[in-house]
Amino acid sequence: MRTRYLLFCFVLIAAACAATYYLSPQLPERVPTHWNIDGVVDGYSSRAALWLLGPGLMAAIALTGVVLPAISPRRFDMAGFESTYYYTFGVVVGMLAYVYALVLAATLHVGVPMERAIPAGVFILLILTGNPMGKVRRNFFLGIRTPWTIASERVWYATHRLAAQLMVGSGVLGLLALCLGAPHWVLLVLIMAWAPLAAGYSLLLYKRLPQQIGE
Repeated sequence: MRTRYLLFCFVLIAAACAATYYLSPQLPERVPTHWNIDGVVDGYSSRAALWLLGPGLMAAIALTGVVLPAISPRRFDMAGFESTYYYTFGVVVGMLAYVYALVLAATLHVGVPMERAIPAGVFILLILTGNPMGKVRRNFFLGIRTPWTIASERVWYATHRLAAQLMVGSGVLGLLALCLGAPHWVLLVLIMAWAPLAAGYSLLLYKRLPQQIGE
């Protein structure tokens, strides 16, 4: 799985580099790199910054995905869920490629509704990463890492099964809300609400069953 992950990341990074090199002569010296909640540009950077924003950031995340298993403590390594681990990092790198493609399109003055395209990407990310979340075993780098999930294996698994449902549900509802033209605050709630719900559930479960789950 590690080899496929590296190959997938290499293809995306190479494609981003090729696109940046090919389009560079057509790009202005100052390019948009930040948009506000309404999809209006409110931040610019030099053209050279695109190399860091796209290929550079993708390469950094891809490398992080390789390094973390090597430095993980022995009792909390990724051996038992390696495929899920690399899949998750691959999805993140893929989402960065998607965002970078949007930035390049907007820089070339292609009509890109950033206020809809970015949230849509986030909701898809929630669905793709949430779906296998229940397979993630205890570790220090990936998943819902609260003091209570780290302390108890039982709480960890129960919390991640719930988180998987919440993330996928949030993603599906978010895409539906986008199609219906929901206001920004509704989209923000759908993007973020699953995390405190999962964290709160881990605390309640830990406090509720101290005799059975204390380790």
